Amino acid sequence: MRKVLPGQVVECAARVIDVRDPDEFLSERLGRAELVPLDRLPAVASAWDRAQCLVTLCKSGARSAEAAEILESMGFKDVLVIEGGLDACKKAGIEVIRDRRRIPVFRQVMIVAGCLLLAGLVLAAKVHPGFIVVDWFVAVGLVFGGVTGYCPMVKILQKMPWNAAKRCDARACGQEG
Repeated sequence: MRKVLPGQVVECAARVIDVRDPDEFLSERLGRAELVPLDRLPAVASAWDRAQCLVTLCKSGARSAEAAEILESMGFKDVLVIEGGLDACKKAGIEVIRDRRRIPVFRQVMIVAGCLLLAGLVLAAKVHPGFIVVDWFVAVGLVFGGVTGYCPMVKILQKMPWNAAKRCDARACGQEG
C-alpha cells in the first residue's frame, strides 16, 4: 500500500473506491469515486481485475488504509491510499460534490427516538401512566442497537421515501464489477 497526496489522484487514471457508509457518500464525495462500503469490499472486489490500479478513500484515511490491506490480501498489486482522505481532498481544493439536503440516518434515529421518548412522557403524565411503556420500548431498542450493532429503527428509516430518493446507481453502490 502506497499513500498518495490528494492532488496526485486528480491526475491518476486509477479507479477511486470510497469505502465509507452510504449516508456519508451521499452527503459528500469525489465526483469520480464509486461507493463500496468497507464491510462489502471483499465480496464486491472479488470480481475485479487484480491488475488495475485502485485508490481507496474514506473521510480521514483510517478506513481506506484498512481497505487497502484487504485488497492487497486479495491479490491486488497496485493499491493506493489518499493520505488524509476526503478531508485532505477538501483542504487541497479538489472539487467535492455535496448534498446537504439529506439528514444522515443516525441523526434521524436520534430525532425519532427523542420524539417518541417525549411523547411517551407527555402521554404518561397527561393521559394514562401506561404510556410509559413507549419510553421503555424505545430505551430497550436503543440499548439493543448499541450492544448488537443492529438497530431496527435504522432499517425502518432507511426505507422511508426521503431516504430512498436519489440513491446511488449500481456502479456507485458497488453492485457491479
